Amino acid sequence: MMALLSARDLKKHFGSVRALDGVTFDIEQGVTGLLGANGAGKSTTLKLFLGLLRPNSGSADFLAVDGGDRVTARQRIGYMPERDCLPDAQPAAEFLTYMAEVSGLPRVAARVRATDVLRHVGLFEERYRPIGTYSTGMKQRVKLAQALVHDPVVILLDEPTAGLDPIGRQDMLDLIRSIRRDFGISIVLSSHLMGDVERTCEWVIVLDAGSVMRTGPVGGFLEETETLIIELSEGEEALAAALATRGLKTRADGRQLILEGASSEDYDTVRDAVVESGALLYRLAPERHSLTEIFERPAGEDATAEDGE
Repeated sequence: MMALLSARDLKKHFGSVRALDGVTFDIEQGVTGLLGANGAGKSTTLKLFLGLLRPNSGSADFLAVDGGDRVTARQRIGYMPERDCLPDAQPAAEFLTYMAEVSGLPRVAARVRATDVLRHVGLFEERYRPIGTYSTGMKQRVKLAQALVHDPVVILLDEPTAGLDPIGRQDMLDLIRSIRRDFGISIVLSSHLMGDVERTCEWVIVLDAGSVMRTGPVGGFLEETETLIIELSEGEEALAAALATRGLKTRADGRQLILEGASSEDYDTVRDAVVESGALLYRLAPERHSLTEIFERPAGEDATAEDGE
């Protein structure tokens, strides 16, 4: 299958800051997460694919449209920016109609398309209200709608849940999933929130300080990064020793033992070690890594790259 987006030895510097330092990856059809802490290079990557920035070297190409130049190809990309950039005095229906016309739709077709998309994102009843009167969640939906209104092949979403409460965040993620399901549009979701990527994406590209840390299916990534918390009433040292003889290295945190990178088979091993050691188990529970833990870098290693926004 041909990639939709392709980065080859892509570099972008802002003065002395290396926002991207020679990244290479492909994005195929489906829902792909671009995951990384703030300053990892995510927004810079999206802007390079959009042509809003020029790379220092390397390439960022949209390959889904054959035989066209880059300007023509990029007309098939939708973009939802992170920052609020909406016209407050304009109704959503008028704004989306204008955006559809800019993309080449005739006036009547643009109005119909704008209405359909606003209905899909849940703003049909509010479409004639000025955008400035909308809540944060409604504005995020307008930004999503304008990324869809010209029927793109792929949409790039930059922190689509920014500023939303937990319910609003879940509603936005549900909308994103429905776009892929109902319209067949591919999605690149840029986020620093692992939960957003876990709930929405099929594939993940992890950026760290301007470099690709790893890529792979979301399920495998989460399974490999699971942390097992073993909380004890007594017997920490005895259990740690019993686990060590079975090849499982733990670290102590008070009355807890922490087992990094636990697999499903390790649960049985821990159970047997608890029985053997005579430790009193209080709680055994998985815990996902936080982004701070996943992107923790060795002391002294440079981690100053920023997105350059």
